Amino acid sequence: MMSRPYHRGEINKAFEKVKAELHAEALRKGSGRAFYLDTYTGEQLWGGDPYDYDHIFPSELIHSKFKDQFNDQEIAEIVNIPENIAVTLRSINQSKGKKNPEVWIQEERQTRNESIKIDLVEKAIQLAKQAIEKKKELLKRK
Repeated sequence: MMSRPYHRGEINKAFEKVKAELHAEALRKGSGRAFYLDTYTGEQLWGGDPYDYDHIFPSELIHSKFKDQFNDQEIAEIVNIPENIAVTLRSINQSKGKKNPEVWIQEERQTRNESIKIDLVEKAIQLAKQAIEKKKELLKRK
C-alpha cells in the first residue's frame, strides 16, 4: 500500500458508532443519566458535565504509524478499539490534544496536575497499546 495523507472520514464514522455504544452503556450505568468514570482522574462524570471522548493514542499518530500497512477502514478499526477511547474532562482532553500519550504523561508528571492520576493514565496507555497491537495482528491475518 502506498503512503497517503491523513483524512478522518473513516475514523470519524467509526468513532461516532463507538461513542454511541459508550453513551448507551453510560445511560444503563446511570439509570437513564449518562455516568462515566474519568479515565485520567477516576472522578465521576455525569451527563451534562463538560466531558469528551478522547483517543488515548491520537488517530493521526496511529494513521502515520500504520498508513503503509493498512487501508483507512482498517486504521479506523485500530483507532477506535474501546481500549483506545477514554472519557475525560474537556479541559484535560484539550491539554492533551493530539500528543502521544507517553509524551503527555511525562509533561503531566512535571506540572503535577493534582487532578490527573498518573497511575490511571499509565494503565490506560498500556491497555490501549496492547489492544492496538492485538488488533493490528488480527488485521494482518485477514
